[in-house]
Amino acid sequence: MSTTPDKELISLILDKSTTNQGFRALLAQYQEQLYWQIRKMVIVHDDADDVLQNVFIKIFKGVKNFKGDSKLSTWMFRIAYNESVTFLNNKAKRLQLSSQELQDHLTDKLEADVYFTSDEIQLALKKALAQLPERQREVFNLRYYDDLKFKIIAQLLDLSEGAVKSTYHIAAKKVEQFIKED
Repeated sequence: MSTTPDKELISLILDKSTTNQGFRALLAQYQEQLYWQIRKMVIVHDDADDVLQNVFIKIFKGVKNFKGDSKLSTWMFRIAYNESVTFLNNKAKRLQLSSQELQDHLTDKLEADVYFTSDEIQLALKKALAQLPERQREVFNLRYYDDLKFKIIAQLLDLSEGAVKSTYHIAAKKVEQFIKED
């Protein structure tokens, strides 16, 4: 699949005569990446689909305000991250659970999820990640699964690069320890 440069995508979307074409190209190019970023955070497939839909609505409404200070993908990942956090906070409130209790609940449901086809190691990793504090889990997911550079993660989460590196290494040690003990 060929990729369309960010500036071209934005131009297509902003031009009323090519808005639909531009947005379809944007969806084709970024939908899967954003889905998996969201899915790692919210865990449940149906929830990830709902959040993804909200993310693309926000992107569509907000693209005219995109200043180009960062890459388009970074801007969209930031929206997806914020929507995922908001979704999880609302879900925890609705279920009257703490963030940690919600992560435990979602991880327990993961084994029964028909969309989750993974081996024992992946399940152990998911369980280990659920034990991490929220910020460590976010940083670990962005680095380990999305293979984002520390600099990009720092921009996404509005942290210093040093803080991101430190958080990632602490999280990695905790995950390693949890898996060894499990």
